[in-house]
Amino acid sequence: MPKPRYAQVSLDSTPYYHCTSRCVRRSFLCGIDPLTGHNYEHRRQWIEDRIQALSGIFALDICAYSVMSNHYHIVLHINQAKAQAWDDGEVIERWHRLYKGNAISQHVSQGQPLAAAEAEQLREMVKQWRQRLMSLSEFMQVLNQDIARAANKEDDCTGRFWEGRYKSQALLDEQSLLACMAYVDLNPIRAGIEDSLETSDYTAIKQRIAAVKSTQQAGHIPAQPSTLMPFIGQHGKEGLPFSLTEYLELVDWTGRIIRDDKKGSIKQQTPSILEQIQMDTDHWLYTCQHFESRFKRLVGSAYALRAVCKRLGYQRTPGLRDCLAYFT
Repeated sequence: MPKPRYAQVSLDSTPYYHCTSRCVRRSFLCGIDPLTGHNYEHRRQWIEDRIQALSGIFALDICAYSVMSNHYHIVLHINQAKAQAWDDGEVIERWHRLYKGNAISQHVSQGQPLAAAEAEQLREMVKQWRQRLMSLSEFMQVLNQDIARAANKEDDCTGRFWEGRYKSQALLDEQSLLACMAYVDLNPIRAGIEDSLETSDYTAIKQRIAAVKSTQQAGHIPAQPSTLMPFIGQHGKEGLPFSLTEYLELVDWTGRIIRDDKKGSIKQQTPSILEQIQMDTDHWLYTCQHFESRFKRLVGSAYALRAVCKRLGYQRTPGLRDCLAYFT
């Protein structure tokens, strides 16, 4: 029996999650429908724009994403500290960018005074809204509903656009986080749709490369997109604990091996970032090609996996054999 969502998302275990949603009823996010000849390529821009817009509302950081023909991938970081730092006014303002709120919150937005009972009621609502603004489920629901409504309107039909609720994988450590991000960023290359990272449209990696190239001058610190979680290369600060340059080199190196028909030579030397996280090269290449299909809803080292399952009250440890095989 599938685990309920609350038993799959635990901030005590990890703030990083890989989410996937797929279309149903032969629906397309992009490309040309061979039966009707209709071009749906513009729908990829819909979802990329909405991801970036929602990242400015929710306390969720975008680590990686890729939009494919009938599905999309996104790696999210739940930023609890950010949500807790908002005052009540900012929570209300962000909530109103998603929903109308209610009469009490509208009065606050208009600067009208509240009675004591209304103020108490508002405090309870703000508490709930703060939690929902850092909720993985709320983010995915808003994103998928917006795209489904727009697609149904364009197709002049009703009914499901997505095959069901999104699927998620909890990324428990640095190895699983790095492998999952590379897996997501390499989706177009692995599928044979694109030949290079620079031309991989509707992906986070293309944004990162474009930002770096915009500041590619001597003495300049490489720029990073404001809509994506930055690489900081160290622990203890808010950001991805890897070097941006090393990550881009690693993904490029991995993509050239996965697609041996790509132009350019393949460096034989193992990227230093793999040595830092102590991951075997063959295991790395395998996980970057089979991350979603090989691993279950919890991904990481056996130690991390057992600890999380114990904390969540699982009687079994799902995916233990594969995690033992590929993650140290």
